[in-house]
Amino acid sequence: MEIKQKEPHYGYRRVAIKLGDVNHKRVQRLIKEMGLQVLPRKRRTYRSYRGEVGKIAPNQLQRNFKATQPAQKWLTDITEFRVKEEKLYFSPILDCFNNEIIAYNLSRRPNFQQVQQMLEQAVRKCPKNATPILHSDQGWQYQMRGYQALLKANGIRQSMSRKGNCLDNVAMESFFGRLKTECFHGKSFESIEALEQAIRSYVRYYNEERIQLKLKGLSPIQYRRQSLK
Repeated sequence: MEIKQKEPHYGYRRVAIKLGDVNHKRVQRLIKEMGLQVLPRKRRTYRSYRGEVGKIAPNQLQRNFKATQPAQKWLTDITEFRVKEEKLYFSPILDCFNNEIIAYNLSRRPNFQQVQQMLEQAVRKCPKNATPILHSDQGWQYQMRGYQALLKANGIRQSMSRKGNCLDNVAMESFFGRLKTECFHGKSFESIEALEQAIRSYVRYYNEERIQLKLKGLSPIQYRRQSLK
């Protein structure tokens, strides 16, 4: 099946959307017969929580990730990759309206500068007069005064998950699962630099081309552009 060869991580429903008028149950049966099922995701292990080191914000989202327009609800977190003896940390911001990665930073160390640069990138893209909620876990980076001051200065409202409750930021966790399944697990990288380039390419692909069922079979950027017409 040509689509599965090009997009091996697509499940039967997204393959059916690509094919058009083919029944999704038939597609599911063919994928199973050909042994082309999508492999289950592996869970990430990095946690940035180090106890209370600053101000803890309330959970303003309460697991309600639905947004009616861009820059209404944002999610962020940090995940870790390893290549040989080196580590790479990926810190993105996801817009709940269309699941688009609107800003991100890759760093060899999970420091405050990484989060600061990511946030500054998001602020530059934020529509004028927008006041998004930015939700995270209770990682030490998000408790720092510098981070909270940057949010306040740009009209961004802070929200935090309860301690140790990954379901409070499940949409971000879900993106990390897709990223690692489709871009990292089962692949061999000779260097951190090679992985970094692969992640950058994946983010472009994810935003511009990767269709999503919740977005009516469109990619995040396609959905945003269509909604603004």
